Amino acid sequence: MTDQDWNRLLREQVAWHWTHQLRDRLDGLTDDEYFWEPVPGCWSVRPRGAGTAPVRAGSGAMTIDFAMPEPEPRPFTTIAWRLGHVIVGVLAVRNAAHFGRAPTDYESFAYAPTAAAALAQLDAEYATWQAGVESLGESDLARPCGAAEGPYAEWPLAALVLHINRELIHHLAEVCLLRDLYLHTRQEAS
Repeated sequence: MTDQDWNRLLREQVAWHWTHQLRDRLDGLTDDEYFWEPVPGCWSVRPRGAGTAPVRAGSGAMTIDFAMPEPEPRPFTTIAWRLGHVIVGVLAVRNAAHFGRAPTDYESFAYAPTAAAALAQLDAEYATWQAGVESLGESDLARPCGAAEGPYAEWPLAALVLHINRELIHHLAEVCLLRDLYLHTRQEAS
């Protein structure tokens, strides 16, 4: 295969899922769904000072709940938390490390106070990621990930692309499932 063929296959793996199974399912996400806590003790994105988690990270009016080390079992997470994780930990941090985005991390990121704002952040980070991956040739895909990827520094960048694809498919499918649960739980409660 040529350089472009491998690159196209890597991009299309997640782009197909994004276009045909995911993004339309996120349209119309409400703030009630975004912040819904289906069980007690959820981790979420909350107004600064409102959280009770050991770590409340974020630079703006909203923070995301965390703990290090994570408790066992890990708390259930809301749609807001899961989108925050995808936007920051999966995409923005990698976009900064590999594709020229301004540096960010969980502590310095300004989390979205609304579902619409979170979807706008998701769309922007996804577009940056896809454009960055598209810019890679075969030699770029084969080069080591580098220090930004910690213990995976020596792995080829193609392995990181595959990992991010899995993370996007996995976590955003969870968001869709939570939307389904919210809809069906609310209908039964009415």
